[in-house]
Amino acid sequence: MSINKRKTYELEIIDIAYGGKGLAKPDGFPVFIDRCVPGDTVFVKITKKKKSWAEGKLIQILKPSELRQEGRCRYCNYCGGCKWQQIPYGLQLEYKKRHVTDSIEHIGRLKGVPVTDVIASDPIYEYRNKMEFSCSSQRWLMPEELEDETIKKDFGIGLHVPGTFDKVIDIKQCEIMPALGNLILEDVRAFIKESGLPAYNLKTHEGFWRFLMLRHSVALDHWMVNIVTRNKNLEMVSKLGQRLAQKHPAIYSILNNITDSKSGVSAGKEEVLIHGQDHITEKLGGFVFKISANSFFQTNTRSCEKLYAKVAEYADLTGKETVLDLYSGTGTIPIWLSGNAKKVFGIEIVASAVIDARKNAQLNKIENCEFLEGDIKNVLPTLSQKPDVVIIDPPRVGMHKDVVSQVLALCPEKIVYVSCNPATLARDLEMLCTRYEAVEITPVDMFPHTYHIESVALLKRK
Repeated sequence: MSINKRKTYELEIIDIAYGGKGLAKPDGFPVFIDRCVPGDTVFVKITKKKKSWAEGKLIQILKPSELRQEGRCRYCNYCGGCKWQQIPYGLQLEYKKRHVTDSIEHIGRLKGVPVTDVIASDPIYEYRNKMEFSCSSQRWLMPEELEDETIKKDFGIGLHVPGTFDKVIDIKQCEIMPALGNLILEDVRAFIKESGLPAYNLKTHEGFWRFLMLRHSVALDHWMVNIVTRNKNLEMVSKLGQRLAQKHPAIYSILNNITDSKSGVSAGKEEVLIHGQDHITEKLGGFVFKISANSFFQTNTRSCEKLYAKVAEYADLTGKETVLDLYSGTGTIPIWLSGNAKKVFGIEIVASAVIDARKNAQLNKIENCEFLEGDIKNVLPTLSQKPDVVIIDPPRVGMHKDVVSQVLALCPEKIVYVSCNPATLARDLEMLCTRYEAVEITPVDMFPHTYHIESVALLKRK
C-alpha cells in the first residue's frame, strides 16, 4: 500500500507509540494516529508524510477494539487533557512501563536495565491539584452543538483543542480535578457572562478575562482561585471574589493576576490579593509547603509522595551523607531527604523558586538545607563539600551535556535521577553509564489517562 499525504485509508492499529498515538503499519510503513487503541480499525486522512513515517487524522472508527472502553469525560475525544481514557488503566500502566524500557534500550542503548512495574496513581480521577482554564471570546463547538443552529459560538472557558492556540472547549465538568473545582468553574463562567466585560480574544489580544487557575490542597482541602485579567478592574474582580468566598468556604485564597502579555502565560505582571491569604498550604509526608499562585508544585500530591519515597529509598541515606540536588526548584526533594542527611545542597536557576525553597525550609524548621541560586555549571565549582549522593530532577529537555560532564567529574558514589521524559532519561543515562551502573528504574504514574510517566533511576559508581 502506498501512503500519500491528504489521501484517506482504512488502517488497523497494532500498537501504541511513545507520545500516546496509535501505530498502524500498512506494508511495514509506520503511520501514527491520535486517539486510537490497539485493535481499532480506523478510517484515516494522512496529514504528514515523511520518508520513513507518516501521521494521520482519525476520521472514523470503523471497528472498535475489544480493549476500548468508554471514557468517563464527555470531552476526552476532543480536549488535550487526558486522551487515554478509552484505555483501561491497567493497560495504560503496561504501555507506560514499555515506553520506559524501549527508550532505555533503543535511545540509551543500555541492555538489561531492570525496570519495575509502574507505581500506580490512586485515585485515577480527581487527582490534579492544579487546573488552568482559558477564556475565549469564541468557543469551539462540540459536534452535537454544530447540528443546533440556535447555539451561538460565544464566550467559553475551558481547555484548548490540541494543536490550536485559539480554540477553547467550554468545559462544564473536568473529571481529573476534585469536584468542587467544577462548581467554582461554573460560578466563574456565570459571573463572566453577567459582567458585561469581554473575554480575551486570542487573535486580536483584546478583551478583559484571560484565565482561571484553581489550586487545591489535598491535605487541608483548601482552594486557591487565581483570576487572570488583561488589565486592572478591582471593582469587578472583587465582586467575583466576594461571590465565590461567600458560596464556597473552602476557598482560602482569591487572587487577581494582571498581564497584558500576548503570550499564553497565566503568570501576572502584577498580583493583587482579593480574599484570604496569598497562598495555600499543602503537606508532603510530614512536611508543610506554602504554595503561591505562580510557584511550581507537583500536580498529583498523592503520587508525588510515592515518587519522593522511591527517591529516598534509592538514596538510602544513613545521616552521614552530603547530598546535592540539581534543579532543586522550591526545595521539596531536599526537604524530604533532610532528616536522613548530614547536609543537603540545592541548586536552582529560578530566583523565585530559590526564595520559596528557603521559606519552605524555615517553615519546616530545617537547618541542614542550603539553596544556591544560579546556573549549575557556575555554581557547582563553588560547592564547599563534595557530595556523596547527587539527585538530578531536570526539566523535560534533560541535562545539558556540560552538566553531565561536571557530575561525572564530581564522581559521587550514587546518583538518583528523576525524569518526566523517558527519551531524555535514556539519553542522559547513556552518558552517565560510562562510569555508573544503572541498577534499577521505577516508573511512577503522576498523570493517569495521559502517556506521560515519571521515572526514578538508581545509578551506582562502577
